[in-house]
Amino acid sequence: MDNIIVGRQPVLEALKSRQPIERILILHGTMGSHIDQAKQLARKLAIPIKETDKESFAEIVGNTQAQGIIAIIDSYRYVEIEEILAVAQRKNEPPFILILDEIEDPHNLGALIRSAECAGVHGVIIPLHNAASINSTVVKTSAGATAHLPIARVTNIVQIIDYLKKAGIWVVGTEMESDKLYYEHDYSGALAIIIGNEGKGIRRLVKEKCDFLVKIPMHGKIESLNASVAGALVMFEAVKNRTQKSNIKNHKMKITPFLEEK
Repeated sequence: MDNIIVGRQPVLEALKSRQPIERILILHGTMGSHIDQAKQLARKLAIPIKETDKESFAEIVGNTQAQGIIAIIDSYRYVEIEEILAVAQRKNEPPFILILDEIEDPHNLGALIRSAECAGVHGVIIPLHNAASINSTVVKTSAGATAHLPIARVTNIVQIIDYLKKAGIWVVGTEMESDKLYYEHDYSGALAIIIGNEGKGIRRLVKEKCDFLVKIPMHGKIESLNASVAGALVMFEAVKNRTQKSNIKNHKMKITPFLEEK
């Protein structure tokens, strides 16, 4: 299932963004405007379209609600960290990056990517190990946002943080024990926000690398928010802050290659 995009909107977004799609499969008899648009785009891009019967379709998607259409893709193309910085540079904006430290649930990962894309984040960084990767569940939960947002997959988050800090990017982590509330921080400059694992939060070594730690206050009996909700709150607080201070000088940055330490 890792090389399959399911659902009408995610498939349409993948086609629009020119993802490397091998072919489109449509359940026989499926109709609708999204299906028509997908067919039209696929033909324009010379991507094969095949109608299939219910039994064959179910063998591929299992119990997933595929809405009668799937796209079979090559493996997801992750980007290098330099490509994310280049996006900010092209837009002439201070970098705005989301770092996800061992998010394990594909639904949380997809939701965070969706929020990041809506918030204008320039790119997302995820770890290679002990974390969810980009698969069909993530793509569907993101509502197609994975097609528009550069995502880097790295072996060492700590080294990446050092690299970003050398480029003049401030790193803010979410931590329940922090004394600073998330809406008290200034997010207007070059920024990377770190959201930690659903149960353990941000790892100790990653936390120690953060320039600042902020917390979301809890007023009920539940001690913490879902990771995707927490991430969305902090990202959109940053959006508000950055919008209010839109006259800030753009971040001047020379992009140097990231060299991983062995």
